[in-house]
Amino acid sequence: MKNKPKILISACLLGENCKYNGGNNTDAISADALSKLGQIYELVAVCPECMGGLTTPREPAEICANGRVVTKFSGCDVTDEFLLGAQICAEIASENDCKIAVLKERSPSCGSGEIYDGSFTGRLVSGDGITAAALKSLGVRVVGESTLLELNLKKEAENGRVDKH
Repeated sequence: MKNKPKILISACLLGENCKYNGGNNTDAISADALSKLGQIYELVAVCPECMGGLTTPREPAEICANGRVVTKFSGCDVTDEFLLGAQICAEIASENDCKIAVLKERSPSCGSGEIYDGSFTGRLVSGDGITAAALKSLGVRVVGESTLLELNLKKEAENGRVDKH
């Protein structure tokens, strides 16, 4: 039997308690969608923020207008940790030949196309999180949990390729 292709997925979407507040985001994606995904792909769980050395729980962080990632309460610059986590995730994607990543929307690491603006007010702006940008630069298709069901996953897995978006 042929090995299933691998896909990166945010660990918090799989129920790992790695979210900044110590929780997870299992409610963001249906169990049915995860089951279908797991039938087609081998899921490779990643949490760039933890992989970059940040603890759980941790202060919320956002990307500011200057491109730096800072925490909400102490104003601590955690850009280096975010960059390290992105680098590790990019290496994992390359090593596992991942063509798709399903990442947590709006996250300063994983957000794709839309992220919080750095003011900690919930305002969204166009942009990518640090890890999402790194993966896209490698040609990995990055999608958020809300668009997962729009993918024609079976066809893409069978073709062994994904159109770049």
